[in-house]
Amino acid sequence: MTQALIDLGEYIAAAAPNDVLKTEVAHGELMVWARREALVKLLTFLRDDQHTHFKQLVDITAVDYPDREERFEVVYNLLSLRHNQRVRVKLATDETTPVASVTGVFNSAIWYERETWDMYGVFFAEHPDLRRLLTDYGFEGHPLRKDFPLTGYVEVRYDDEQKRVVYEPVKLVQDFRTFDFVSPWEGMLQLPGDEKAAAGNGAEEGEGKA
Repeated sequence: MTQALIDLGEYIAAAAPNDVLKTEVAHGELMVWARREALVKLLTFLRDDQHTHFKQLVDITAVDYPDREERFEVVYNLLSLRHNQRVRVKLATDETTPVASVTGVFNSAIWYERETWDMYGVFFAEHPDLRRLLTDYGFEGHPLRKDFPLTGYVEVRYDDEQKRVVYEPVKLVQDFRTFDFVSPWEGMLQLPGDEKAAAGNGAEEGEGKA
């Protein structure tokens, strides 16, 4: 499988030399680094070429590296059912440089790009309806950025008693949870159900002695 992914990466790089920065295989997956300006062209090639045939866009997401000049890696996960292969296309961008929308290549990108914009603030140029998807209306900031503050924000909800929308401080209940980090296989002296086995063995031993 690894050699097949290496061969596929070499084929993609050779077929689109001006669109691909590099390819690599890691953790059993093929990753293709794309030039940001050539994203639409490259994904169209991966979709239509008979040797790739990546017809399905599984997901779009991003990874935040605040220390980098281009802090975001935008990730496109593609699947080829014909060849039973997957590829992960990556590109780098920053907070202000837009990434071309690929809704013209994959219809499902409409939802994935909205989610990535909402969570990370990556702007997708020429998206037909780039609105927030998961956060409340009027929400400020992008929750999955590494520098997003955990305090100082409010949440919006409809109060049935007051019959209106109310704003309340965000409650991060998970901050007060404690974990002992003890494995159930190490921390338990007796697993549930063992007492029945012990009782059964005792009865059998008694019968044998009689």
